[in-house]
Amino acid sequence: MNIRLITYMLGQVIRATGAVMVIPVCCSIWYREDTWYALVFPMLFMLLFGTVLTHYRPADGEGMQARDGLVAVGLAWIVLSLLGMLPFILSGDLIHPADAFFETVSGFTTTGATVMGEAVGVNPADLDRGIAMWRSLTHWIGGMGVLVFVMAVMPKQDFKSTRLMHAMRAEVPGPVATKVVPTLRHSARIMYGIYIAMTVLMVVFLLAGGMSLYDAVLHSLSTAGTGGFSNMNASIGAYDSSYIHWVITIFMLLFSINFNLYYLIITGHVLQALRCEEMRWFLIVVGGVTAIITLNISSLYDHVGIALRDAAFQVAAFISTTGFNTANYDHWPALSQGLLVLLMFIGGCAGSTAGGIKVSRLVILIRSAGREVRNILFPREVRCVRAEERAVDEDTVRGANAYIVLYLLFFVAGVLLLLGDGLDLVTSFTAVTSCINNVGPGFGTLIGATAGSSFGVFSPWVKILLSFIMLLGRLELFPILMLFYPASRRGKMKKLIKNS
Repeated sequence: MNIRLITYMLGQVIRATGAVMVIPVCCSIWYREDTWYALVFPMLFMLLFGTVLTHYRPADGEGMQARDGLVAVGLAWIVLSLLGMLPFILSGDLIHPADAFFETVSGFTTTGATVMGEAVGVNPADLDRGIAMWRSLTHWIGGMGVLVFVMAVMPKQDFKSTRLMHAMRAEVPGPVATKVVPTLRHSARIMYGIYIAMTVLMVVFLLAGGMSLYDAVLHSLSTAGTGGFSNMNASIGAYDSSYIHWVITIFMLLFSINFNLYYLIITGHVLQALRCEEMRWFLIVVGGVTAIITLNISSLYDHVGIALRDAAFQVAAFISTTGFNTANYDHWPALSQGLLVLLMFIGGCAGSTAGGIKVSRLVILIRSAGREVRNILFPREVRCVRAEERAVDEDTVRGANAYIVLYLLFFVAGVLLLLGDGLDLVTSFTAVTSCINNVGPGFGTLIGATAGSSFGVFSPWVKILLSFIMLLGRLELFPILMLFYPASRRGKMKKLIKNS
């Protein structure tokens, strides 16, 4: 393992995140808040610590192997979560380390689950503006990926012979990590350029709806990362505006689509982008489920238009794994609740900021299962799995299927551990579902849409467990698993990691 290269990359990530912290620092100073020091001191420490770690640069000839990229990504996200929780502790908002760690991991992994509420004595609306800005900014940083951000801003000479595609593959969600242009650094810059432009565009649309600049920036950062943190106790439901609800609904869906398609549209390849099979299936699921839920809940509303608005918003919030809410879906019929839970598992498209299993993996899984059934009927027939109008190689099929099996094993283990702590089945099932898919809210009186519900009611060890489940879900298992996997056996996982 290349310790020198991993340490250098870790330092770059910490230093870059420290530099981004200047945004909430300026926000806190602008509003003359007493908690400015809770942001300044962590920012200075990150800049100093990151600079120290980058002091010993790797030699030009030192390359990055697959396990180096996975370990670097896994360590980076854990260390950033430990450092990122300092503002919550220093400000006194979340004094218990388990609470602060959970909130920070939830932010960086774009989960949006929160411990804030009556259980810890702090509500989102009680936070100073600088702290709340940092809270939402963690969504934006984690949405596209911290190492992808570093690739976009690092000097060109830092890319010599380092094969950073392994790190990008470990952090970018989906069965296959692709580049929009041959140069990895240029690809990262294009992706972040699109990311920033869409975030700014959303701010403009929210401002047009009467939202304040501060609130518009805060909710745009959370939506862009498909996270879901809000400075309102009632989330987006606090805004009694159909315009705002529809704007956020549309942008949640836009951020759930593969960003490579936006590059194709920008460069004039519109028809090629529209032929994307994954996007078509994603939109079909969104449209179909929205229609079913609208019909199912229409009797609960005075007007079908309001039912459609709330149904579309919650469908977008769950399938994009953003987790905002405008309605108390705990009071919806069982069919609607079941469909929302299903959307938590499906998630968005590969190459987006959304969580979940991803539509592309499910397409591969369903078609490979269909092929196996057909092989039973016609054993001599040779068939390949096709996706995006081309044959999928067998390594990718096996990798995608293996990922889903491992995903389900960790999901079941997490549910059983929560049940062992005395939690009821609905809470345990939806809490793990929410965390491993990076959604945020669950169902039931403890973690559902009911006002005052939060993950703060859980014991400290459950919060730590769910924090690591969130990291497993965001990094899609392998970067975290490699931190605990015996070094002598890591070589056997390379092929599985590469194609999952």
